[in-house]
Amino acid sequence: MLFAEGRFLKLQLKLSTSTITAINRFSLLNYCSSFSAITTEQVNCQEQQKEHTLNSILHYISSTMSTDLNDYKIIKEGEAEILMHAKNEVFYNKTQVNNRDISIAVLREFISRRKQEHEATLSKRKKGTQKATENESVKEEAEDVPRETPSENHESNGKCEVEENTSPEELEACSSVKGSAKIAEDCSTAGEQTDLTEGKGQVELKPPRVLEALSASGLRSLRYACEVEGIGQVVALDNDIVSVEACRRNIKFNGSVAISKVESHHVDARVYMLTHPKEFDVVDLDPYGSPSVFLDSAVQSVADGGILMCTATDMAVLCGANGEVCYSKYGSYPLRGKYCHEMALRILLASIESHANRYKRYIVPVLSVQMDFYVRVFVRIYTSASAMKNTPLKLSYVYQCTGCDSFHLQPIGRTISKNTSVRYLPGFGPVVPQECSDCGKKFTMGGPIWSAPIHDQDWVGSILADVKSMKNRYPAYDRISAVLTTISEELTDVPLFLSLHNLCATLKCTSPSAVMFRSAVINAGYRISGTHVNPLGLKSDAPMDVIWDIMRCWVKNHPVKAQPADQPGSVILAKEPVLQASFARAISSLSKAQAKKVVRFLPNPERHWGPKLRAGRQITSKHVSLLGPAAVNGALNHEDDEEPKSKKPKTENDITS
Repeated sequence: MLFAEGRFLKLQLKLSTSTITAINRFSLLNYCSSFSAITTEQVNCQEQQKEHTLNSILHYISSTMSTDLNDYKIIKEGEAEILMHAKNEVFYNKTQVNNRDISIAVLREFISRRKQEHEATLSKRKKGTQKATENESVKEEAEDVPRETPSENHESNGKCEVEENTSPEELEACSSVKGSAKIAEDCSTAGEQTDLTEGKGQVELKPPRVLEALSASGLRSLRYACEVEGIGQVVALDNDIVSVEACRRNIKFNGSVAISKVESHHVDARVYMLTHPKEFDVVDLDPYGSPSVFLDSAVQSVADGGILMCTATDMAVLCGANGEVCYSKYGSYPLRGKYCHEMALRILLASIESHANRYKRYIVPVLSVQMDFYVRVFVRIYTSASAMKNTPLKLSYVYQCTGCDSFHLQPIGRTISKNTSVRYLPGFGPVVPQECSDCGKKFTMGGPIWSAPIHDQDWVGSILADVKSMKNRYPAYDRISAVLTTISEELTDVPLFLSLHNLCATLKCTSPSAVMFRSAVINAGYRISGTHVNPLGLKSDAPMDVIWDIMRCWVKNHPVKAQPADQPGSVILAKEPVLQASFARAISSLSKAQAKKVVRFLPNPERHWGPKLRAGRQITSKHVSLLGPAAVNGALNHEDDEEPKSKKPKTENDITS
């Protein structure tokens, strides 16, 4: 009977022979008493055993569910599978496959580099031990040398007595021997401690512990456990009991590997992270909306040298639709320019740095991505009171002209170096006059934002190479490889970017091709690159007056209609260019990816590719723009089939009772 009821689900499962065999049958004994392992003598009964195993799984799942199995569908992503209810009880968004894939790629690179750093530390410690041994031998030789004039008042503390007729050379030799003996003693003690540590087995690098603070269905944690080699314990947290039950059900559904590595807890993630300081090598924050309330506890939960992976989906707030809300959540004021999505990345990084600084910690970004409808940052966290002082050098305010596309950065701090000392001072300002020097309009001010590099190109190159070598293991390979390729060609030391179309819109002129504009900037002696945030965006270290001179030279060759004199474009074109731009094609005007015609910006794979409803909300006809008509109609039909009990006609049994 059970097999007949679960036939629909099993047709969706399509479990292959390898999947069935991979399930640890010993773990199934916990919830199935009638299962026995397949041995070589039972080859003829293999198909029957597979059916029995599947029925056992279905029996366990049905025993933990209050509804029919037909209300669930199987969702497979990577090597993990989850059971998802049709009523949107637990949040799941197919679009986030890009997010999960790129997180797995970064996690693999982090584990590899963590191992390399540990080996380098051991090698350095070993060299220190060898040096200590050499210094110890020097000390023994020095003690064996007989003294020509032994002192009558011989002291037991080993101090050298200096006579009045001792020469400076002999005095220096005596002090050097004494210093060598002290260094040898200190290093010998350190070596003994190292040996003790090695004897206790604490030097061996433990697998990294991962914390997913908001797990929902647990799909991300399951993919980490099943797909990332060398990973340790994965702790999945959620404050919703329905999500925790779904996560635990999915853990068991994925077999022995998931059961042995993933554990789910019903707890407030903020409290859990605060009560487990520096215990996790990886902390993953992917909330529905803003992560601001989790940042303070998250930066404390990450171990020294660990990595924090954080997503923010409140892009309307971060991009300037509600600037006062952004300031209250992140401590920065956004500006509504073409670069607003990159500014959102930098606002999030500045906020994480601010939270980390309160505990004498600081961040080092390795990868920052804006894609689909969210931003995602990957930062390593270290503890150092001295390095934390450099934070003002990494933050800047932004001045944006209200008339043209000109923007300028105002660093918060600066340093003065004198000999070996460094003095930290506030930055010089203002960097702009009261009115824009290009068009004469006023400035608006935003920030502070993270103005230091947001990527580590060494990391990006390694991650991209790893993704290409394992392309079959990434469901969203095409998208993440395109994004990583574009990031690998960005100028990391140039904050924000310009839009060529906006420049031309200000001047009311036709637009030069991107290759021609790039060539003009390169011929002027400056660098230029694209950006992964916007296919029309251009990053350049050329100052704004050079950019406008290039556009003036372009307009001279491609005249425009006369505009009112008070328009920003008219004011800009009224000035003669100081730089005579050359639009001759430069060799490096195309990046390597562009030269090879590598696709860098892909369209959405399907319609309604974007944010989804929060878990628990009832799907209605107004959600057709988010979910599509098929999903909405299916949900509404499912609700119609489930007639409320109060409206059901009474039967004879009900009347009798």
